[in-house]
Amino acid sequence: MTLHPLRSTRSARTILGLAAALMIGLASPVSAQQASGTALANVLVLGTGGTIAGQANARAGNAYDSGKVSAANLIAAIPGIDKLAEISAEQISSIGSQDMNDKVWFDLVKRIRAAIDNKEVDGVVITHGTDTMEETAFFLQNVLDTDVPIVLVGSMRPSTAIGADGPANLYDAMRVASAPESRGRGVLVVLNDTIHGARWVQKTNTTSVQTFRSPDAGPVGYVDTGSLRFLQPAVAIKTAKLKLPDAPPLPRVDIIYSHANMDAAEVEDAVKRGAKGIVLAGVGDGNSSKGAIDALAAAAKQGVVVVRSTRVGSGYVNRNVEVEDDKLGFAVSLDLNPQKARVLLELLIANGITDPSAVQQAFAQP
Repeated sequence: MTLHPLRSTRSARTILGLAAALMIGLASPVSAQQASGTALANVLVLGTGGTIAGQANARAGNAYDSGKVSAANLIAAIPGIDKLAEISAEQISSIGSQDMNDKVWFDLVKRIRAAIDNKEVDGVVITHGTDTMEETAFFLQNVLDTDVPIVLVGSMRPSTAIGADGPANLYDAMRVASAPESRGRGVLVVLNDTIHGARWVQKTNTTSVQTFRSPDAGPVGYVDTGSLRFLQPAVAIKTAKLKLPDAPPLPRVDIIYSHANMDAAEVEDAVKRGAKGIVLAGVGDGNSSKGAIDALAAAAKQGVVVVRSTRVGSGYVNRNVEVEDDKLGFAVSLDLNPQKARVLLELLIANGITDPSAVQQAFAQP
Protein backbone atom coordinates (compact mmCIF):
# COMPACT_ATOMS: atom_id res chain seq x y z
CA MET A 1 0.00 0.00 0.00
CA THR A 2 1.23 3.47 -0.86
CA LEU A 3 -0.10 6.49 1.02
CA HIS A 4 0.42 9.93 -0.47
CA PRO A 5 0.86 11.99 1.59
CA LEU A 6 1.32 10.20 4.91
CA ARG A 7 1.28 12.65 7.79
CA SER A 8 4.12 11.81 10.14
CA THR A 9 2.42 12.41 13.49
CA ARG A 10 -0.12 9.94 14.82
CA SER A 11 -1.69 9.85 18.22
CA ALA A 12 -0.98 6.58 20.00
CA ARG A 13 -4.44 6.83 21.46
CA THR A 14 -5.96 7.05 17.99
CA ILE A 15 -4.04 4.03 16.73
CA LEU A 16 -5.04 1.94 19.74
CA GLY A 17 -8.67 2.92 19.38
CA LEU A 18 -8.74 2.05 15.69
CA ALA A 19 -6.89 -1.22 16.12
CA ALA A 20 -9.10 -2.28 19.03
CA ALA A 21 -12.21 -1.82 16.94
CA LEU A 22 -10.81 -4.08 14.25
CA MET A 23 -9.49 -6.81 16.53
CA ILE A 24 -13.06 -7.70 17.48
CA GLY A 25 -13.97 -10.05 14.70
CA LEU A 26 -12.58 -8.25 11.64
CA ALA A 27 -10.56 -10.59 9.47
CA SER A 28 -8.47 -9.59 6.47
CA PRO A 29 -9.48 -11.95 3.68
CA VAL A 30 -7.34 -12.26 0.61
CA SER A 31 -8.79 -10.12 -2.16
CA ALA A 32 -10.07 -11.58 -5.41
CA GLN A 33 -7.31 -9.73 -7.25
CA GLN A 34 -4.61 -11.28 -5.09
CA ALA A 35 -6.10 -14.74 -5.38
CA SER A 36 -6.08 -14.52 -9.16
CA GLY A 37 -2.65 -12.89 -9.31
CA THR A 38 -3.96 -9.72 -10.95
CA ALA A 39 -3.02 -6.21 -9.89
CA LEU A 40 -4.81 -4.53 -7.05
CA ALA A 41 -7.26 -1.75 -7.84
CA ASN A 42 -6.10 1.83 -7.33
CA VAL A 43 -8.33 3.66 -4.84
CA LEU A 44 -8.10 7.33 -3.93
CA VAL A 45 -9.26 8.26 -0.42
CA LEU A 46 -10.35 11.87 0.05
CA GLY A 47 -10.72 13.03 3.63
CA THR A 48 -13.20 15.72 4.60
CA GLY A 49 -13.31 15.28 8.38
CA GLY A 50 -16.29 14.18 10.44
CA THR A 51 -16.72 11.88 13.43
CA ILE A 52 -14.79 9.12 11.67
CA ALA A 53 -11.75 11.42 12.00
CA GLY A 54 -12.71 12.59 15.50
CA GLN A 55 -10.65 12.49 18.67
CA ALA A 56 -11.74 12.65 22.29
CA ASN A 57 -11.10 15.95 24.00
CA ALA A 58 -10.54 16.96 27.61
CA ARG A 59 -14.02 18.33 28.26
CA ALA A 60 -15.68 15.25 29.75
CA GLY A 61 -17.73 12.16 29.02
CA ASN A 62 -18.26 11.36 25.36
CA ALA A 63 -17.12 14.75 24.06
CA TYR A 64 -14.94 14.76 20.96
CA ASP A 65 -13.70 17.04 18.20
CA SER A 66 -14.46 16.16 14.57
CA GLY A 67 -11.94 16.08 11.76
CA LYS A 68 -8.73 15.81 13.81
CA VAL A 69 -7.25 12.68 12.20
CA SER A 70 -6.11 12.74 8.57
CA ALA A 71 -7.43 10.22 6.06
CA ALA A 72 -3.91 8.87 5.63
CA ASN A 73 -3.57 8.18 9.35
CA LEU A 74 -6.98 6.55 9.51
CA ILE A 75 -5.94 4.13 6.77
CA ALA A 76 -2.50 3.45 8.22
CA ALA A 77 -4.06 2.24 11.48
CA ILE A 78 -6.25 -0.44 9.85
CA PRO A 79 -4.61 -3.89 9.64
CA GLY A 80 -5.01 -5.67 6.32
CA ILE A 81 -6.52 -2.82 4.34
CA ASP A 82 -3.45 -2.86 2.06
CA LYS A 83 -4.56 -6.31 0.91
CA LEU A 84 -7.59 -4.74 -0.76
CA ALA A 85 -6.15 -1.99 -2.96
CA GLU A 86 -3.27 0.30 -3.78
CA ILE A 87 -4.34 3.30 -1.73
CA SER A 88 -3.48 6.98 -1.97
CA ALA A 89 -4.90 9.50 0.49
CA GLU A 90 -5.45 13.25 0.31
CA GLN A 91 -7.12 15.73 2.61
CA ILE A 92 -9.79 17.99 1.09
CA SER A 93 -11.01 19.47 4.37
CA SER A 94 -11.05 18.75 8.11
CA ILE A 95 -14.49 19.79 9.25
CA GLY A 96 -17.56 18.38 10.91
CA SER A 97 -20.15 17.75 8.23
CA GLN A 98 -22.53 20.24 9.83
CA ASP A 99 -20.12 22.76 8.26
CA MET A 100 -20.16 21.15 4.80
CA ASN A 101 -20.37 23.80 2.11
CA ASP A 102 -20.28 24.51 -1.61
CA LYS A 103 -16.52 25.07 -1.65
CA VAL A 104 -15.75 21.60 -0.31
CA TRP A 105 -18.24 20.10 -2.75
CA PHE A 106 -16.60 21.89 -5.68
CA ASP A 107 -13.13 20.82 -4.47
CA LEU A 108 -14.27 17.19 -4.27
CA VAL A 109 -15.68 17.28 -7.79
CA LYS A 110 -12.51 18.89 -9.18
CA ARG A 111 -10.23 16.28 -7.61
CA ILE A 112 -12.41 13.30 -8.51
CA ARG A 113 -12.76 14.42 -12.11
CA ALA A 114 -9.02 14.92 -12.43
CA ALA A 115 -8.29 11.48 -10.99
CA ILE A 116 -10.77 9.79 -13.33
CA ASP A 117 -9.78 11.79 -16.41
CA ASN A 118 -6.11 10.98 -15.79
CA LYS A 119 -6.97 7.30 -15.27
CA GLU A 120 -5.39 7.40 -11.81
CA VAL A 121 -8.07 5.41 -10.03
CA ASP A 122 -10.43 2.47 -10.17
CA GLY A 123 -12.46 3.77 -7.25
CA VAL A 124 -12.81 6.68 -4.83
CA VAL A 125 -13.60 6.65 -1.11
CA ILE A 126 -14.64 9.84 0.69
CA THR A 127 -14.46 9.95 4.48
CA HIS A 128 -17.23 12.23 5.67
CA GLY A 129 -19.29 13.20 8.69
CA THR A 130 -22.67 11.50 8.86
CA ASP A 131 -24.85 14.58 9.43
CA THR A 132 -24.84 15.77 5.81
CA MET A 133 -23.39 12.69 4.13
CA GLU A 134 -26.60 11.98 2.23
CA GLU A 135 -26.56 15.50 0.76
CA THR A 136 -22.95 15.24 -0.42
CA ALA A 137 -23.60 11.80 -1.93
CA PHE A 138 -26.65 13.06 -3.82
CA PHE A 139 -24.84 16.19 -4.98
CA LEU A 140 -21.97 14.12 -6.39
CA GLN A 141 -24.36 11.74 -8.13
CA ASN A 142 -25.93 14.63 -10.00
CA VAL A 143 -22.69 16.16 -11.28
CA LEU A 144 -20.23 13.28 -11.83
CA ASP A 145 -20.40 11.43 -15.14
CA THR A 146 -18.61 8.16 -14.43
CA ASP A 147 -19.14 4.49 -13.72
CA VAL A 148 -16.12 4.49 -11.38
CA PRO A 149 -17.32 3.61 -7.86
CA ILE A 150 -17.61 6.68 -5.61
CA VAL A 151 -18.16 5.58 -2.01
CA LEU A 152 -18.85 7.77 1.02
CA VAL A 153 -18.09 6.42 4.47
CA GLY A 154 -18.30 7.73 8.02
CA SER A 155 -18.90 6.61 11.57
CA MET A 156 -21.12 7.31 14.53
CA ARG A 157 -18.28 7.05 17.07
CA PRO A 158 -14.97 8.91 16.99
CA SER A 159 -11.75 7.10 16.19
CA THR A 160 -10.64 7.11 19.84
CA ALA A 161 -13.84 5.55 21.23
CA ILE A 162 -14.00 2.01 22.56
CA GLY A 163 -15.94 0.15 19.90
CA ALA A 164 -15.22 2.76 17.22
CA ASP A 165 -17.15 1.81 14.09
CA GLY A 166 -15.04 3.85 11.69
CA PRO A 167 -12.30 1.30 10.99
CA ALA A 168 -14.68 -1.49 9.97
CA ASN A 169 -16.74 0.95 7.91
CA LEU A 170 -13.65 2.26 6.11
CA TYR A 171 -12.42 -1.27 5.49
CA ASP A 172 -15.79 -2.17 3.97
CA ALA A 173 -15.86 1.02 1.87
CA MET A 174 -12.48 0.04 0.45
CA ARG A 175 -13.87 -3.35 -0.51
CA VAL A 176 -16.78 -1.72 -2.30
CA ALA A 177 -14.71 0.94 -4.08
CA SER A 178 -12.17 -1.59 -5.34
CA ALA A 179 -14.70 -4.15 -6.61
CA PRO A 180 -15.55 -4.33 -10.34
CA GLU A 181 -19.16 -5.23 -9.50
CA SER A 182 -19.57 -1.80 -7.85
CA ARG A 183 -19.16 0.01 -11.17
CA GLY A 184 -22.14 1.73 -12.73
CA ARG A 185 -24.19 1.92 -9.53
CA GLY A 186 -23.97 5.65 -8.93
CA VAL A 187 -22.61 7.15 -5.74
CA LEU A 188 -22.78 4.76 -2.78
CA VAL A 189 -22.82 5.14 1.00
CA VAL A 190 -21.31 2.34 3.13
CA LEU A 191 -21.79 1.97 6.88
CA ASN A 192 -22.63 -0.86 9.26
CA ASP A 193 -22.03 -3.63 6.67
CA THR A 194 -24.68 -2.08 4.40
CA ILE A 195 -24.47 -0.42 0.97
CA HIS A 196 -26.97 2.32 0.12
CA GLY A 197 -27.72 4.32 -3.02
CA ALA A 198 -27.29 8.08 -2.86
CA ARG A 199 -30.87 8.91 -3.87
CA TRP A 200 -32.53 6.86 -1.16
CA VAL A 201 -30.22 6.81 1.87
CA GLN A 202 -31.10 8.81 4.97
CA LYS A 203 -29.67 9.30 8.44
CA THR A 204 -32.52 8.18 10.68
CA ASN A 205 -31.15 8.14 14.23
CA THR A 206 -29.10 10.68 16.16
CA THR A 207 -26.54 8.27 17.64
CA SER A 208 -27.12 4.64 16.62
CA VAL A 209 -24.57 2.89 14.41
CA GLN A 210 -27.57 1.58 12.44
CA THR A 211 -28.65 5.12 11.60
CA PHE A 212 -28.38 4.89 7.79
CA ARG A 213 -31.40 3.40 6.06
CA SER A 214 -33.17 3.69 2.73
CA PRO A 215 -36.83 3.74 3.82
CA ASP A 216 -38.51 3.76 0.40
CA ALA A 217 -36.13 1.51 -1.53
CA GLY A 218 -34.01 -0.55 0.87
CA PRO A 219 -30.24 -0.99 0.62
CA VAL A 220 -28.59 -1.90 -2.66
CA GLY A 221 -26.34 -4.48 -1.05
CA TYR A 222 -24.30 -5.73 1.89
CA VAL A 223 -20.69 -6.35 2.79
CA ASP A 224 -21.15 -9.92 3.94
CA THR A 225 -18.45 -12.11 5.55
CA GLY A 226 -15.65 -10.89 3.35
CA SER A 227 -17.59 -10.51 0.13
CA LEU A 228 -20.01 -8.08 -1.51
CA ARG A 229 -23.63 -9.03 -2.04
CA PHE A 230 -25.52 -6.67 -4.31
CA LEU A 231 -29.25 -7.28 -4.34
CA GLN A 232 -29.80 -6.31 -7.98
CA PRO A 233 -27.72 -5.86 -11.13
CA ALA A 234 -26.44 -2.35 -11.77
CA VAL A 235 -29.19 -0.18 -13.24
CA ALA A 236 -29.22 3.14 -15.05
CA ILE A 237 -28.49 5.94 -12.57
CA LYS A 238 -28.79 9.60 -13.46
CA THR A 239 -25.31 11.06 -13.73
CA ALA A 240 -24.04 14.43 -14.86
CA LYS A 241 -27.20 15.81 -16.34
CA LEU A 242 -26.30 19.04 -14.57
CA LYS A 243 -23.21 21.22 -14.84
CA LEU A 244 -21.48 23.08 -12.05
CA PRO A 245 -20.83 26.81 -12.28
CA ASP A 246 -17.18 27.76 -12.62
CA ALA A 247 -17.01 28.60 -8.91
CA PRO A 248 -19.22 28.47 -5.81
CA PRO A 249 -21.64 29.39 -4.40
CA LEU A 250 -24.70 27.70 -5.84
CA PRO A 251 -27.95 29.70 -5.97
CA ARG A 252 -29.64 30.16 -2.61
CA VAL A 253 -32.42 27.68 -1.87
CA ASP A 254 -34.13 27.73 1.54
CA ILE A 255 -35.94 24.90 3.30
CA ILE A 256 -39.05 26.01 5.20
CA TYR A 257 -40.43 23.64 7.82
CA SER A 258 -44.19 23.44 8.06
CA HIS A 259 -45.88 23.29 11.47
CA ALA A 260 -49.13 23.95 13.27
CA ASN A 261 -50.24 27.59 13.55
CA MET A 262 -48.02 28.59 10.64
CA ASP A 263 -48.40 31.90 8.85
CA ALA A 264 -46.73 33.47 5.82
CA ALA A 265 -43.80 35.08 7.65
CA GLU A 266 -41.17 32.40 7.02
CA VAL A 267 -41.88 32.25 3.30
CA GLU A 268 -41.91 36.02 2.97
CA ASP A 269 -38.62 36.27 4.89
CA ALA A 270 -36.97 33.74 2.56
CA VAL A 271 -37.98 35.79 -0.48
CA LYS A 272 -36.68 38.98 1.15
CA ARG A 273 -33.33 37.28 1.87
CA GLY A 274 -32.92 36.51 -1.82
CA ALA A 275 -33.89 32.85 -2.05
CA LYS A 276 -34.05 31.73 -5.68
CA GLY A 277 -35.84 28.57 -4.65
CA ILE A 278 -37.85 27.31 -1.68
CA VAL A 279 -38.34 23.72 -0.60
CA LEU A 280 -41.32 23.20 1.67
CA ALA A 281 -40.79 20.50 4.30
CA GLY A 282 -44.52 20.09 4.50
CA VAL A 283 -46.77 18.12 6.78
CA GLY A 284 -48.08 14.82 5.47
CA ASP A 285 -48.12 14.78 1.68
CA GLY A 286 -46.13 18.03 1.46
CA ASN A 287 -48.92 20.29 2.66
CA SER A 288 -48.98 23.43 4.79
CA SER A 289 -51.28 26.09 6.18
CA LYS A 290 -53.35 28.29 3.89
CA GLY A 291 -51.21 31.29 4.80
CA ALA A 292 -48.00 29.50 3.89
CA ILE A 293 -49.38 28.03 0.65
CA ASP A 294 -50.67 31.45 -0.40
CA ALA A 295 -47.25 32.96 0.31
CA LEU A 296 -45.54 30.23 -1.69
CA ALA A 297 -47.89 30.87 -4.60
CA ALA A 298 -47.03 34.58 -4.45
CA ALA A 299 -43.32 33.70 -4.39
CA ALA A 300 -43.74 31.46 -7.43
CA LYS A 301 -45.35 34.34 -9.34
CA GLN A 302 -42.24 36.40 -8.53
CA GLY A 303 -40.00 33.76 -10.12
CA VAL A 304 -38.99 31.82 -6.99
CA VAL A 305 -38.98 28.08 -7.76
CA VAL A 306 -41.15 26.21 -5.24
CA VAL A 307 -40.86 22.48 -4.55
CA ARG A 308 -43.10 20.71 -2.07
CA SER A 309 -41.44 17.96 -0.02
CA THR A 310 -42.38 16.44 3.35
CA ARG A 311 -41.09 16.46 6.89
CA VAL A 312 -42.25 12.82 7.19
CA GLY A 313 -39.41 10.32 7.10
CA SER A 314 -40.65 8.21 4.20
CA GLY A 315 -43.19 8.13 1.40
CA TYR A 316 -43.75 10.00 -1.86
CA VAL A 317 -45.13 13.49 -2.29
CA ASN A 318 -47.88 13.46 -4.90
CA ARG A 319 -49.00 16.21 -7.26
CA ASN A 320 -52.42 17.85 -7.30
CA VAL A 321 -54.01 16.03 -4.38
CA GLU A 322 -54.81 18.61 -1.71
CA VAL A 323 -52.57 21.26 -3.25
CA GLU A 324 -53.29 22.43 -6.81
CA ASP A 325 -49.70 22.29 -8.05
CA ASP A 326 -50.52 22.91 -11.70
CA LYS A 327 -52.50 26.02 -10.86
CA LEU A 328 -50.01 27.39 -8.32
CA GLY A 329 -46.84 26.66 -10.31
CA PHE A 330 -45.29 24.20 -7.84
CA ALA A 331 -43.18 21.08 -8.35
CA VAL A 332 -43.10 18.17 -5.90
CA SER A 333 -40.07 16.25 -4.66
CA LEU A 334 -41.56 12.76 -5.14
CA ASP A 335 -39.25 10.46 -3.09
CA LEU A 336 -36.61 13.08 -2.23
CA ASN A 337 -36.52 14.42 1.32
CA PRO A 338 -36.22 18.19 1.81
CA GLN A 339 -32.43 18.28 2.09
CA LYS A 340 -31.92 16.33 -1.13
CA ALA A 341 -34.64 18.30 -2.87
CA ARG A 342 -32.72 21.44 -1.93
CA VAL A 343 -29.50 20.05 -3.47
CA LEU A 344 -31.21 19.17 -6.74
CA LEU A 345 -33.05 22.49 -6.91
CA GLU A 346 -29.80 24.42 -6.39
CA LEU A 347 -28.26 22.60 -9.32
CA LEU A 348 -31.31 23.02 -11.54
CA ILE A 349 -31.45 26.78 -10.94
CA ALA A 350 -27.68 27.02 -11.56
CA ASN A 351 -28.34 25.37 -14.93
CA GLY A 352 -31.12 27.78 -15.80
CA ILE A 353 -33.90 25.22 -15.26
CA THR A 354 -36.66 27.10 -13.45
CA ASP A 355 -39.88 26.30 -15.30
CA PRO A 356 -42.04 24.20 -12.94
CA SER A 357 -42.71 21.50 -15.54
CA ALA A 358 -39.00 21.17 -16.36
CA VAL A 359 -38.16 21.10 -12.66
CA GLN A 360 -40.75 18.39 -12.12
CA GLN A 361 -39.31 16.35 -14.96
CA ALA A 362 -35.84 16.57 -13.42
CA PHE A 363 -37.13 15.38 -10.04
CA ALA A 364 -38.70 12.35 -11.71
CA GLN A 365 -35.43 11.08 -13.21
CA PRO A 366 -33.88 8.09 -11.42
